[in-house]
Formats: sequence, C-alpha cells, structure tokens
Amino acid sequence: MINNLTIIHIGKSLFWLSFLLGNICLFGYLISNEMFFAIGGYFLLIFGSSVNLLAFVSLILYGVFNRNQYEESMKSALILLINIPIASLYTWIGLSII
Repeated sequence: MINNLTIIHIGKSLFWLSFLLGNICLFGYLISNEMFFAIGGYFLLIFGSSVNLLAFVSLILYGVFNRNQYEESMKSALILLINIPIASLYTWIGLSII
C-alpha cells in the first residue's frame, strides 16, 4: 500500500517536472531564439498534458477506491491542476512570439 507522503510526492514531482521543463523551453527560446526550444515546448505541451492527465485520473481513481487515501490523493491531483493556467500562459506567450 502506498503511504500518504508518496501520494503527495507524486503530484509535486510531476508538477515541478512539467513546470521546470516548460520554463526551460520558454526561456530557452526567449534567450537563444532557437526553434529547438519552441518545438520542444510544443511536444511538452502534448506529451506533458497526456502524462499529467493520466496521473490526475489515476490519483482520483486511487482515492475513490482507497477511501483511507482519498484526501491525500485529491491534494496530489489538485497540485497537478496548478499546471493548467501556467501551461496556458506559456502557450499564449509562445504563440505570440512565434
């Protein structure tokens, strides 16, 4: 059985990974003007969204089926949702620049 700290760690880790990779792509493009970063940001948006959505649904389902882990699963899932406005802002910035 997964403990509470592991569940929260999953959400935080995926949040920070997506956030850091998004920053690398955005600021890498802004600083160097290399299309590699813009293309990487596009793929990050597609694949990162898919991975985060899968993790979000998995955490929700885990919490529903393991009621004693429900609160921690929901907290972890909500942490992942913080990426949505950040990704939207970065997408808007990226499309405005290119």
